[in-house]
Amino acid sequence: MRCPSCDHSEDRVVDSRTSRGGRAIRRRRECLGCGRRFTTYEHIEEEPLSVRKRTGASEPYDRAKLLGSIGTACAKRSVSLADIEALVDGIEEELEAADTREVSSRDLGEMVMSRLRTVDQVAYVRFASVYRNFQDTTEFMEEVRELVRRARYQAAGQVDLFGSGDEPET
Repeated sequence: MRCPSCDHSEDRVVDSRTSRGGRAIRRRRECLGCGRRFTTYEHIEEEPLSVRKRTGASEPYDRAKLLGSIGTACAKRSVSLADIEALVDGIEEELEAADTREVSSRDLGEMVMSRLRTVDQVAYVRFASVYRNFQDTTEFMEEVRELVRRARYQAAGQVDLFGSGDEPET
């Protein structure tokens, strides 16, 4: 590894630990030429994941874009950056487990919404309003009513037999 400061090619590893949910190794290195410390990440090189848009076009999956859209929905809410990153990590783990190299933007949006619903309901409605392209307040209010209905079932400890099926079973 070349030192970013002096371009010397020899260094020593000072510290190693896992990162990104065990999918990467973070290494602190010290240059043997100038003594400067720097960080490197090691991860498995995989086939890139692509996202199939509604138009039929395909584009490379972009973690930063997903973090940004969720971050926008969570703006001025009590959702930390660590919570958002954990949410995206969970989505990426699910995509890796599915063993597919392409996901539809619809499926990706549904994955985000199902997780956001449990993290912060206001952020969930914000994300849903953009994702589902609400055209008027009626659609917005229907989504809020659905959240309230689900909350009543959960508070009563019941399973919603007529809902979307993603409530936890008791």
